[in-house]
Amino acid sequence: MVIPIDIKSSESKKYNIYIEKLGRIEFSHKVAIVTNPTVSKLHLKSLLSTIEAPSVEVIEVPDGEEYKTIESVLSILDKLFSAKFDRKSTLIALGGGVIGDMTGFTASMYQRGVDFIQVPTTLLAQVDASVGGKTGVNNSYGKNLIGAFYQPRAVYINPLFLNTLPKREFAAGVAEAIKMAIMFDKEMFDFILNNTLEDEENIVKLIAKSVELKADVVNQDEKESGIRAVLNYGHTFGHVVENLTHYTRYLHGEAVAIGMVMANELAVILGLLSEQEAKVIQELLEKNSLPTTFVIDDIEEFYEHFYLDKKSAAGNIAFILPNGSIGTHTIKRDIPKESVLLALEKFKG
Repeated sequence: MVIPIDIKSSESKKYNIYIEKLGRIEFSHKVAIVTNPTVSKLHLKSLLSTIEAPSVEVIEVPDGEEYKTIESVLSILDKLFSAKFDRKSTLIALGGGVIGDMTGFTASMYQRGVDFIQVPTTLLAQVDASVGGKTGVNNSYGKNLIGAFYQPRAVYINPLFLNTLPKREFAAGVAEAIKMAIMFDKEMFDFILNNTLEDEENIVKLIAKSVELKADVVNQDEKESGIRAVLNYGHTFGHVVENLTHYTRYLHGEAVAIGMVMANELAVILGLLSEQEAKVIQELLEKNSLPTTFVIDDIEEFYEHFYLDKKSAAGNIAFILPNGSIGTHTIKRDIPKESVLLALEKFKG
């Protein structure tokens, strides 16, 4: 299956997303595979068997969201310079969202930009993170605050990689698929609600539908000036949860699940979502082994973290919320602080 990315704002930004077993990939110049030790043991040999290139360098960075930093990117850059990579070289991201984000960001900077390819190995990366060209790293102020929009040359999604994925990582990917369904597609939500995701055929359908939705959004709005911001549903709250727990307690998808429940609480208070639909969403998240609770020690501190969110501008916090029912959305920038604090009170310790 091939899903095209064709960004309307730029004729030069066209590439394909392939959902299939990896085939032969040929390169005329040097290639660097960026991965981590966990993924390397599981999938590096398989990827290497598909690559034909003059030389292939393997660069490993430590595994974990806490290593998604500018220091890790600098270490990758140092290895590229040491190995004398040039502007015609290609980087390949073999791993989950962390590897993909860091590799893409590195590619955007190395000698002012080289090609990179995404080979996502987690469900979260396959349904969301590998598509659309968002790259970057975290810092002490928040998540992905240093980065660039930089599109890959191609994305190769091999569903067979998921056979080695831990259940917790798998659930984190389901959270991102549920996010897109709540915002854009009630039929997709019902599909997840009524089908087992342990079935291989259903997983391929979930990946394909998620990628189609993401591709359609990115084609319309590459740099998140409009509809693409809707994909951050659950993230405004979830990024605060990640930051307050120093990126060590929750996987990204788990934090997004908590963030969706918090966002839904606000939507209910504003009359945008019924309590029943909020309950259905929470139960679906829990059915898929995702956390839905979080204890906030200081709601004022939690609120202040919103101002570090990339979607906030001119002192206005952007909240992405369901709008009337599952499958619809709205972006609200004028919600009174009192309403937000009332929603956060539900999670206060």
